[in-house]
Amino acid sequence: MFDLDRWQEIFSSIRSNVLRTVLSGFTVALGLFIFIVLFGIGNGLNNSFAKAFTRDATNLIMLFGGKTTLPYAGLQSDRQITFNNDDFEEIVKESDGKLEYASPRYTTSLTVKYGKESGGYQINGVLGDEKFLENRTMIDGRYINERDNALKQNVASIGRMVWRDLIRDGNPIGKDLEINGTMFKVVGVFSDPGGDWDERHISIPLSTLQQMKKSSDTISTLMLSYNPDMTPDEGVKYGDELEKKVKARHKISPEDQQGIRINNNAKNTQDSFAFLFVITAVVGFIGLGTLLAGIIGISNIMVYIVKERTKEIGVRKAIGAKPGGIVALILQESIVITVISGFVGVGLGVLALKLIGNNLEDYFISEPSVGWGLIISAFFCLLLAGTIAGFVPAYKASRIKPIEALRSE
Repeated sequence: MFDLDRWQEIFSSIRSNVLRTVLSGFTVALGLFIFIVLFGIGNGLNNSFAKAFTRDATNLIMLFGGKTTLPYAGLQSDRQITFNNDDFEEIVKESDGKLEYASPRYTTSLTVKYGKESGGYQINGVLGDEKFLENRTMIDGRYINERDNALKQNVASIGRMVWRDLIRDGNPIGKDLEINGTMFKVVGVFSDPGGDWDERHISIPLSTLQQMKKSSDTISTLMLSYNPDMTPDEGVKYGDELEKKVKARHKISPEDQQGIRINNNAKNTQDSFAFLFVITAVVGFIGLGTLLAGIIGISNIMVYIVKERTKEIGVRKAIGAKPGGIVALILQESIVITVISGFVGVGLGVLALKLIGNNLEDYFISEPSVGWGLIISAFFCLLLAGTIAGFVPAYKASRIKPIEALRSE
């Protein structure tokens, strides 16, 4: 292995046959390059799907009122369905341990002022559980709580962008915002994984907003998360049960798809990840196919290389070279070419993923990358293939009698 003469002979052979070496190395490098890039893109798709489903609780279920499209129970179609506090209380009452968090939400857009600054913002009347349902993180202060709702307090938890837009400098906690002519004290600032849009929301107690709207008990959205111990299939089933109950309560036809709209992350996750599994399987199949093509390519090239060197092998045997030495020489040359080419392919593949970065986010590919464990496994697969590809024809050639090798064309 560390015979200096043998190494000099190997590099002399490589220099004398540049085209042959480049072709065999290109096959290995290209196989690894395509393998890494394809699997990196597949992981980028996984990352994008993961981000999409961590904006809100992964077990989130949201129900929205709509317009009926079918007459039912003596009532006409085209009725506007509006939720109220009783709808929420009924769901909580019948939850039977299936709920993790729950909050109704009453949404409206109002003008908000602070000093000379003002703007239109989405105001959400909520309970404290909305923080967990929206996956919000407190930057400072606290969120709306049960006591705020019980006392109908004029307090507000604001998004980070509201702080930046209106208050700008200084600690926002304790500052007074004017919301539609009513003063509210800021008790907390939150960040939201949904980004700037969701961080331009302001949450106040549901009871306070309903009172501002002339004691209305209207609710825009029913938000809840099912028990995390439940499986996604159970989450889908629970969502379907809720939809049936709410439809029955509001006398909506079970066949009406517009009267109640439901967004169940369990079902979305099932559908999306089933699609993602197919995409990942296709990418993986193509990547493995490319790796296999590289293995076949280097095998064919090594067969050609050994055949080309048949006379050389005959001369070596005629002057006393042992079969083991001949096999070792060709095998070592094969390994050297495979290793060097493999490093080139890995380097180019990793560099390509770095250059792609987040430039493909518009195509739902975020932070494409491949773990080093997978890269090393692919590299050693090709190295093993290159070793076998060199050994098999070299062993056969070493068994040929010198006179037959010298006669070969």
